[in-house]
Amino acid sequence: MSVLKLRFAFLNHCVKLKSVPKTSTYSFTSRPLSASCVTLSPLSPEVVPPPHKIQRPRRALLYVPGHDERKINKLRTLDVDCVALDCEDGVSLDKKEDARNTIHKLYEETASTFHGELCVRVNSPSSGFCESDIENIFSMSTLPPTVIVPKIDSIQDITWFCEMMNEKSRTILGRPTKHLFNIIFMTESSKGLINLKKIIEAGISACSPRFSCCHIAGIIFGSDDFCANLGIMRSKDASELIYARQKIVATCKAFGLQAIDMVYIDFKDNDGLEKQSLEGARIGFTGKQVIHPNQIPIVQNSFTPSEELLKWAEELTEAFENSTEGAFTFRGQMIDLPTVLQAKNIKLFSNFIKKT
Repeated sequence: MSVLKLRFAFLNHCVKLKSVPKTSTYSFTSRPLSASCVTLSPLSPEVVPPPHKIQRPRRALLYVPGHDERKINKLRTLDVDCVALDCEDGVSLDKKEDARNTIHKLYEETASTFHGELCVRVNSPSSGFCESDIENIFSMSTLPPTVIVPKIDSIQDITWFCEMMNEKSRTILGRPTKHLFNIIFMTESSKGLINLKKIIEAGISACSPRFSCCHIAGIIFGSDDFCANLGIMRSKDASELIYARQKIVATCKAFGLQAIDMVYIDFKDNDGLEKQSLEGARIGFTGKQVIHPNQIPIVQNSFTPSEELLKWAEELTEAFENSTEGAFTFRGQMIDLPTVLQAKNIKLFSNFIKKT
């Protein structure tokens, strides 16, 4: 067997196990659309990312105000990967308590009828509301799989949040919970962007104790607050945000995290939405935030491998299995390991979407 195929077999074995040998000095990173399934990269000396685990798709993330019962009751009719019941920007100051109470009351029934992932977005650590939001989550009979926390600007922000989650797990439940929350935090300022690598490392460290109830799963780009923080005037093509978007993607992928792209605020402009969604997928984002149900099909299609791409991936992997050489020719192109891994990942991601 060639060296190339031996390397591929080893990597494929690790992905199937959804874990990395303890002696390995490499990280395994999921890249659903635009890059390879597994990336070999030296680890940071400060923090070792957790073993890679293929996450459920979050191609579209829809926000629904937590106090709006009518909109929450409509969720069962929507075909969307992920919904966040919102306690933050979608809720005015005088409705924060209403939002907590409504989410507490409706979450279990809504989660049982909604086929996607039902998350909760809490208020930021600096808001003064976050601790009450966390207490409300732990008092619910059904715990959400994912908690989204906004405006993470520093190591202190993410450390406080993760430690507060662990503390409330012990004090409210009276024991360490076996439930493991996915934590997705939002980068929404110049400070958050500059500190992003250190924030991720601090979050991983804060979630590393044996009885931690959470782990870092992804990052969302909060572009509106980011523009306000930098004094940026938004343009139609969002060219002024390309650096921030690319840095978020690159940093996420270095740690095996999902990267969820910015909102397209003109919800009546379907052509512009599709263009920006496809651009985000090409950059390496794994999904996109949406603010209106009409945006869901366009966004999810943009982050889904096409039938043509899936056919290419299937034929290429078959050709690889039948090849006796390390590198081989396929459709007039010379193919080596990175392209094979990309094709395999497209197949895995497509199958995962069908299962969900």
